[in-house]
Amino acid sequence: MHRVVAIVGGGLSGLSLAYQLEREGIDYVLLEARDRLGGRIVSETSNKNPNSDERYDLGPAWIWPGQPRIASLISEFDLSVFEQYSKGRLVYQEADGSVRRDFNFSTMAGSLRIVGGVASLIDTLCTRIDETRILLSHAVTRISRTKDGFTIFAKGPKEEVTLNARWVVQAVPPRIVARTISFDPPLSNDVLNTLDAMPTWMSGQAKLIAIYEKPFWREMGLSGDGISRSGPLMEIHDASPHGAKTGALFGFVSVPSGSQARERSTLINNAIPQLEAMFGAQASNPVDVLFKDWANECFTASNDDKASVQHPLYGRSTVLAQLANKGLIFSSAEIGTQFGGLLEGALEAVEGSMLLISQSERLVRRHTLVR
Repeated sequence: MHRVVAIVGGGLSGLSLAYQLEREGIDYVLLEARDRLGGRIVSETSNKNPNSDERYDLGPAWIWPGQPRIASLISEFDLSVFEQYSKGRLVYQEADGSVRRDFNFSTMAGSLRIVGGVASLIDTLCTRIDETRILLSHAVTRISRTKDGFTIFAKGPKEEVTLNARWVVQAVPPRIVARTISFDPPLSNDVLNTLDAMPTWMSGQAKLIAIYEKPFWREMGLSGDGISRSGPLMEIHDASPHGAKTGALFGFVSVPSGSQARERSTLINNAIPQLEAMFGAQASNPVDVLFKDWANECFTASNDDKASVQHPLYGRSTVLAQLANKGLIFSSAEIGTQFGGLLEGALEAVEGSMLLISQSERLVRRHTLVR
């Protein structure tokens, strides 16, 4: 199989690049190691009501004003956004378990959520690109440089697949590239060290969502925001779907990855009493509980990513830029220079990647016509 561009990774970055390549008529193939698209974007329905259109974000959930690329994509796809619920008081739990409900501020006021969940972006992108160009369950294991570009080797469900491309775009976390894909000739130590030094944003996190018949905390004058020094949930927010009668609270897990206390059933058994202590007796009986531990996702988190970290300083390095000029591009959310790690950062990285490929391919076409 010969392609102009081979995209490694089917998250927001990889799919939005595929969409732009398709619009410009540039040939490509997209290889995704998982059996689904979306990467770190997952919006699930309740297990109790799987046919509902109410979805809950187990990956990224928010966007913010001042993020032009994702705002443009949402507008183009005719999707809708709504403000994160922030009316009312914040609940604070001390290390000894005692609770205060008298803090009159919201930690996420002004942030926006996408109606139908962030996966609505993924769903729409999938309708705009050629599904025959997507290879699911194909994990890239090796990339060799050739005279005309690259040969890519991927482990498929039944056999290894080999294809050739002029460009390879790594739309997966840099640290995952460094630790799961071999290169011939090998990447330099400078490149490997640069890739390995980039933490994968939010990969050490786990997220729990408790779904209720209604957002009862609003009637109590609470916003759904919570901060706890006791755990196992350290930061809590209202995750109720837009316009729905049901309610939901989601929390980021503070229990270290690999701990027995982070095992699904144990965590849920400890988290629900915590929600009850913070938000009252009605929190003790959720209709359903959803849980996602990103640290256990081998295509997202490496061992060094499993500890929660503050937001790192991301950005495209000169070392990686030199490789991009030779056809090997890194284009995940971590490459974004201004919004690194965020959804906007994924689109920011694609913007630079697309500009480089598009300009080069125009020159190739011009040269071919002249000949």
